[in-house]
Amino acid sequence: MQASELKKLISGSDIRGRAVGDDAPLTPHVASCLGMAFAGFLAKKCGKAVTEISIGLGRDSRISGPALLKAAADGIIRAGASVQDYGMCTTPAMFMAVITPGFTPDGSIMITASHHPWDRNGLKFITAEGGLTHDEIGELIEAASQADPDSASISGHVIAKPFLPTYMEQLADRIRRGLDTDIEKPLLGLHVVVDAGNGAGGFYAQLMESLGAWIEGSQFLEPDGMFPNHRPNPEDPEAMASISKAVTDAGADLGVIFDADCDRAAVVDADGREINRNRLIALMSAILLDDEPGQTIVTDSVTSSGLKKFISDWGGEHYRYKRGYRNVIDEAVRLNEAGVSCPLAIETSGHAALKENHFLDDGMYLVTVLIVKAMKLKQEGKTLGALIADLQEPAESVEIRMSITAEDFREAGKEAIERVLDYANAAASWHIAPDNREGVRISFDLDGGLDNGWFLLRLSVHDPVLPLNCESDVPGGVKEMLRALLEVLEGCEGIDLTNLKAAAE
Repeated sequence: MQASELKKLISGSDIRGRAVGDDAPLTPHVASCLGMAFAGFLAKKCGKAVTEISIGLGRDSRISGPALLKAAADGIIRAGASVQDYGMCTTPAMFMAVITPGFTPDGSIMITASHHPWDRNGLKFITAEGGLTHDEIGELIEAASQADPDSASISGHVIAKPFLPTYMEQLADRIRRGLDTDIEKPLLGLHVVVDAGNGAGGFYAQLMESLGAWIEGSQFLEPDGMFPNHRPNPEDPEAMASISKAVTDAGADLGVIFDADCDRAAVVDADGREINRNRLIALMSAILLDDEPGQTIVTDSVTSSGLKKFISDWGGEHYRYKRGYRNVIDEAVRLNEAGVSCPLAIETSGHAALKENHFLDDGMYLVTVLIVKAMKLKQEGKTLGALIADLQEPAESVEIRMSITAEDFREAGKEAIERVLDYANAAASWHIAPDNREGVRISFDLDGGLDNGWFLLRLSVHDPVLPLNCESDVPGGVKEMLRALLEVLEGCEGIDLTNLKAAAE
């Protein structure tokens, strides 16, 4: 397959595309070529012969998963390496296998498309250092374009070796350590509703029950690659409304919801209140800062002004960085290496990585930490929501995506951002954020207040799009800011302002 065609499947540091249908670009043959290429990549990286390489394979519940996993395994063993087949698994567990005694493959591949529709799938490549970089994915694509698994004989082997039971025990151990107990059922008295969205995370309900929690009301635990009930996405309004209703109907203490491969999650409080996005960041910040004030919380760039104040009030530092969970994690690691204590890297999308857990992007581990806190609070007659009662939330918020029609979309996007920056530098009422690390973030003094509205205009990491996030603490503030921005961007070549104009009306 041509490298140029394979490159179209690159999504950040993953491979992703439509995997169902006659003309689907992500075929078993592509998976086989990528498996063969990854075996060679790991041999080079580890300084081993390819016949000494072992690769773990797992998948989520998508209907194309079994065929793609089998094909990837075939490419690996035709390269001469061996396969540990973990079957149904989660993306974070695929990393944990790499560092867990008794497994320790040289790398692993997770077959998943995360929260995307049922007909999509993808491959995530993992080593002991975590996911591959964008450059490493490019190197892998080049090797895959030259691979010919059909002409190679099978010289490696496949062994079935489920990892989820081991991963479950690792999570159970975190709960017992967090509660400072070694009793068999430390969650007795806690009522937890689990919503796996028919993805790979249904076993979490089994874990909760084994530890003594009551799980009545849990839903969509059975893997079903058609995702018939709702999208497996903690940001999806329908999914969050569903888990909220399940929690209140069951009278549970809290609910937890995962995406299909469980690297993202959100929770719901006893009253059905959704705790995701800024609320989830605030909740984790409160827990960590309560244990050790003065630490720095790294987030992506679109977090709210209220969150920044909340973290400061809890004795922490809020460090906004670029969007992209890999960017946020890498910056948190860098800060720690520079001597800045940073326990958490988290995006508003629910991607979260804790220092205590190898800075692994693991939604299920995050929820496990929250379960520990929920149990402690229940013993005090409190709920998780009590920790974020003082979080100031915007009166209005909107996200707008403006298409870039120019052929050189990156240059056109940069020019639009520069135009806004130039205007802001000369306008007394436009305040450039001092922690502006991506695109341009401008705050405003609305309706006689101070810094009570803002927008962030940035260039999408991969797509020809300018995403715009805007929040206001006062009614009507969003339209006021959008109209002001529209005046600045009018006449900007190569930018489709249709969505901005519609929102500003």
